[in-house]
Amino acid sequence: MSTTQLEAGPQADVCEFERPKPFNLFIFGATGDLAKRKIFPALYQLNTLSLLPEEFLIIGSARKKMDTDEFRDLLREAVRNAPSIGVEKFNEAKWRELANRVHYMPVEDPGSYGAMLKNCVPLEERYKTCRNRIFYLAMPPSAFNDVIKNLGEAGAAGQSEKGGGEENGGYSHIVVEKPFGRDLESAGELNSTLRKYFREDQIYRMDHFLAKETVQNILMFRFSNYIFEPIWNNRYIDHVQITAAETLGIENRGPYYEESGVLRDMFQNHMLHLLALTAMEPPSAFTTGKVRGERAKALSSIKPLDPEKMDEFLALGQYGPGHSDGVLPGYRNEPGVSPNSNTATYAALKLEVGNWRWDGVPFYLRSGKRTPARTGEISIHFKPVPHKIFREYNEQQIEPNVLTLCIHPDEKFDLFLQAKQPGTRICLGPVRLDYTYPKGIATTDYARILLDCMQGDQMLFASADEVESSWQLLTPVIKKVESMEIKDFPNYEAGSSGPGQADAMLSRDGRAWDPL
Repeated sequence: MSTTQLEAGPQADVCEFERPKPFNLFIFGATGDLAKRKIFPALYQLNTLSLLPEEFLIIGSARKKMDTDEFRDLLREAVRNAPSIGVEKFNEAKWRELANRVHYMPVEDPGSYGAMLKNCVPLEERYKTCRNRIFYLAMPPSAFNDVIKNLGEAGAAGQSEKGGGEENGGYSHIVVEKPFGRDLESAGELNSTLRKYFREDQIYRMDHFLAKETVQNILMFRFSNYIFEPIWNNRYIDHVQITAAETLGIENRGPYYEESGVLRDMFQNHMLHLLALTAMEPPSAFTTGKVRGERAKALSSIKPLDPEKMDEFLALGQYGPGHSDGVLPGYRNEPGVSPNSNTATYAALKLEVGNWRWDGVPFYLRSGKRTPARTGEISIHFKPVPHKIFREYNEQQIEPNVLTLCIHPDEKFDLFLQAKQPGTRICLGPVRLDYTYPKGIATTDYARILLDCMQGDQMLFASADEVESSWQLLTPVIKKVESMEIKDFPNYEAGSSGPGQADAMLSRDGRAWDPL
């Protein structure tokens, strides 16, 4: 199998990436926003970096009728204007390389799935894809069950002569975007539908946060440096904060967000996955099954939440009008949003992991729209030193050590320590040890997710147990929230750090949020 290297600058290590085997990637919902903003720009990037195999095929599919040339023109503009690419960096020759392997086949009814699989066989033979097939569901979650059933009945999983698949020499993978269900019951139904037609090793439940460079590095950081693992417990750690804050609003996704809200959109997947990686026990081996198993154990160890005592562990917010480089509209003024909406755009959640390692250590999670800064990070707050021998030399309180793993906008990690400041007096002050990932060394998170799926690596994808454990925790709370009328919404200005209730929740514990 061939390999290629990514250029990263003179001071950066160069990592090798294995090129995947030939494949045929089906993208359902190929004319939608997700495909145009994320998936095809990621494929363009992989091709530009020579990370795709020499032989591959991409088939876009949706209800909309158009021919392949129209579809390619639509994608060209989308990729050219994608934030991860940009007009100045767009390479027409590289785009043509990719576009020449892109075809379009509409699906209009359940019977058209079998016809599509049959019609793609000559293309697969031309492009020598070895019958390796990836089915990517990039459409609204409400369509997942029907599309999975239609694919399964057409033999896409490799269980019928109609579809090709493994009995014909190739693999069949299915990628399901988040949100995976709306609650525990719907997630269970979706898992049942998938398992009816696909094996667990064929199912890729996607959370692109898990593919970010810093998130991947959490396990490496913890388990390859002996100085951290002995102190990664309740004896030395006071609390953990996990933040995912955005300056943007809902970006014309009003109807989706009205159905979702911040708890479904961010907490069931991104936030709880970050907690699981931070809290999990060391796996016995760095394999997909072992790592996913320990993540699932960490999620199932979170203490249940009592919906009747939500004031103790949950603070909710909805942004109103505000100012930040101009006037910002409130959530209720966004397109597609009810003028009386009770949907939360911000949540702060206090969780506890009920095991020997973490007993008594609170995990504070917060995520919100229209905050003053775009921030994604995990901060480990260590306990203060037990005996303050420098009290007479230092008027300021000596701040405890903090380890921060930054996910975005910059991918880096910082460790804040105390040290003597230069001079004739004994004066302590914080110093920072930090490492920032070199720009350009990593693929985007969607590119990495696609690459892993092509290579059959499920480590960055959620297992059924992980999904159902997270829904089991949050479903009672979500149902309680949706049954309430929250009279103080909106309760924070667009461009501010969030509602006062979130600050009060930590203040009651004698702690404060990291600044945004």
